[in-house]
Amino acid sequence: LATGSLGHAFLFSGPRGVGKTTCARILAKALGCESLQEGEPCGACAPCIAFQEGRVFDVIEIDAATHTGVDMIREAIIEHVRFAPAGTRKVYILDEAHMLSTASWNALLKTLEEPPAYAFFVFATTEWHKVPPTIVSRCQRFEFRRIQAPAMIERLQGLCEAQGWKAEPAALALLANRSEGCLRDAETLLAQVGALAEAGAITLDTVGLVIPLASMTHAL
Repeated sequence: LATGSLGHAFLFSGPRGVGKTTCARILAKALGCESLQEGEPCGACAPCIAFQEGRVFDVIEIDAATHTGVDMIREAIIEHVRFAPAGTRKVYILDEAHMLSTASWNALLKTLEEPPAYAFFVFATTEWHKVPPTIVSRCQRFEFRRIQAPAMIERLQGLCEAQGWKAEPAALALLANRSEGCLRDAETLLAQVGALAEAGAITLDTVGLVIPLASMTHAL
């Protein structure tokens, strides 16, 4: 984005809950931004504000796990992409892309081979090896990895501060350990623990109400 040297298809692969779809949305926001800051969306231009308020029609997000058929791909992407965007670019995000049928991929291949200048595609998947090689070869591939514990604890601490909770470092470390690199799981556990915390104090005892004692002992 910073250099302006962009492909039209991106493959984001990696474990669940590590930010693939979130980063796809940030990429889509940046692609529509009128005033990029070293490749990052400015957050202040009209397209950025519209994106933040959910008023963007040029970003189409599809859950491939529930829409696997070729008819859906034809209608939602192949036919849709022929129409010019309301802004400058169209971005199609396919979550759980490996769930698409072979017929769907075959139908999509032609569009990926000769995409309109304004069209971009992001395929997010936990199982990239199930994506046909003909598709993978036309994508810029980025491999996401599990979130390391220090970064996860820092994120959880920030969420606690935003909620007005006071958390023991050991409690957050345990939540991070339990989540095994999946930030989404860690955030879900924190929300559960926070709901049970007395006076907003998150302790090991509070965490014990959500995580079985045996698991706590093993983690510690």
